[in-house]
Amino acid sequence: MTEQRSFTIQLAEKRIRIKPLYDMIREYCKEYIISDICENTEKAGDSENEDKTVNPFADLIIQTSPEDIAYERKRSVGETDQNGQAAEYTDAYLETLAVYRKIAEWMPMYNTLLFHGSVIAVDGKAYLFTAKSGTGKSTHTRLWREYFGERAVMINDDKPLLRITQEGVFAYGTPWDGKHRLSTNISAPLAGICILRRGNDNSIRKITAREACPMLLQQCYRPIDAGVLAVTVMGVLAVTVMVLEELKKKTNFYELFCNISQEAVEVAYNGMKQE
Repeated sequence: MTEQRSFTIQLAEKRIRIKPLYDMIREYCKEYIISDICENTEKAGDSENEDKTVNPFADLIIQTSPEDIAYERKRSVGETDQNGQAAEYTDAYLETLAVYRKIAEWMPMYNTLLFHGSVIAVDGKAYLFTAKSGTGKSTHTRLWREYFGERAVMINDDKPLLRITQEGVFAYGTPWDGKHRLSTNISAPLAGICILRRGNDNSIRKITAREACPMLLQQCYRPIDAGVLAVTVMGVLAVTVMVLEELKKKTNFYELFCNISQEAVEVAYNGMKQE
């Protein structure tokens, strides 16, 4: 195994240099790369202040080890593939998980959280749907894409980043976007977070942050083993909780009961769109 050369991506306005063991992660992140030392090339971002050097300043440096991959393999025990068979993952794929775990553990330091949900933008506003796995988040946002057509852009179908600022909360695309690989390297102001539940009829109501809190705690990434970090698990958790509290103050929360229909989209959108 030959260590690969490093490259830099940009996520949620932060430059992250990745020093991988395998090359798969480079391909995985290709839409987000702003500097690639291996190819001695660079991508200019949308910002007017984009650093044009081959090796730009990094806010965060991520380096993986065989121990990180072993940890991800241990966590994957018991997972199954689409055929119900025991899942078999390559070391290269497990490294992609390890990289995002490391990123997610540090992002709260930058007022940014990894959130489990499907987030879609319509007319420049982001709408995030979250629920327990298997409820139908991706199915619901697929209905939005069908309903709104070109007005809708998929930001991330699985693990977006939410950045909390003085101006509000912004949702960001990331390469870690679910089994269908649906994401776009864009950001949009978050109109709201909607807890999705299955129902025979379609109805939506605005809920308080307190009502939403149990689901937020489940769906927000919380560090479980920060042994590779220079901070303690409790320290990272404390910062995560503080950022989550800011999130609760700066966005709207909803609860949607829905079936699989175009009416479900209309009810959700009309209930969440900002007046």
